[in-house]
Amino acid sequence: MIELKTPAEISAMRAAGAVVAAALAAVRAAATVGTTLLELDDVARGVLAEHGAGSSFLGYRPQFAPTPFPAVLCTSLNDAIVHGIPDRTRLSDGDLLSIDFGAHVDGWHGDAAMSFVVGTPDPTDTALVEASERALAAGIAAAVPGNRMGDIAHAIGVVAREAGYGIPPDFGGHGIGRAMHESPSVPNEGDPGRGMRLREGLVLAIEPMVHKGGRDPYYVDDDGWTLRTRDGSRAAHSEHTVAITADGPVILTA
Repeated sequence: MIELKTPAEISAMRAAGAVVAAALAAVRAAATVGTTLLELDDVARGVLAEHGAGSSFLGYRPQFAPTPFPAVLCTSLNDAIVHGIPDRTRLSDGDLLSIDFGAHVDGWHGDAAMSFVVGTPDPTDTALVEASERALAAGIAAAVPGNRMGDIAHAIGVVAREAGYGIPPDFGGHGIGRAMHESPSVPNEGDPGRGMRLREGLVLAIEPMVHKGGRDPYYVDDDGWTLRTRDGSRAAHSEHTVAITADGPVILTA
């Protein structure tokens, strides 16, 4: 079932979005050479506590997962595409890190992600991150009433493919609101003019995932959560929670 939000409900979702934005900013600032991924998770937990918010990720268990997620932050390093579990790994100069975070406030969820290079960036990693951000911006621009879901998917896919990057199949964005994951699914590649019609009040987590390999396959790590590129190429992930309104798309996690 697809739930459309009222303007008042969209306004209420901004509180969760603000917590998500604050946590991502704090984690990025803390992600320096030598910092462990678990220490970054602690930073995110501190932001939740400071704002009296709950974690959308901690204890979450979708159908594909063998165990509940054990952290509040996803930390996907280098060839990890998404869903990386924080551990004692220390960040090294040149690591490509994607961080994904969700929070809920008064029953409303927000979800966003960003990728960046720790320390000295390789130009090819910078280009990959920038492509994921351009793909996200293109997808958001297509999230207007009257368009179709395929228009969002096509906008994302064109940016990624024209840059020569792979797109992992089966994983993409989703509706969001009272639950972190709601209908509908938001593909990262598709045909324009196809799929459900976009309407005012629909709130989506739009999240391109791209990687340097020209091929798309991925595999699930032994932890049952982390998706990795099969060819070992590096990946980037960008995401915002976006409301579709009569005035255009509104980013709730900016």
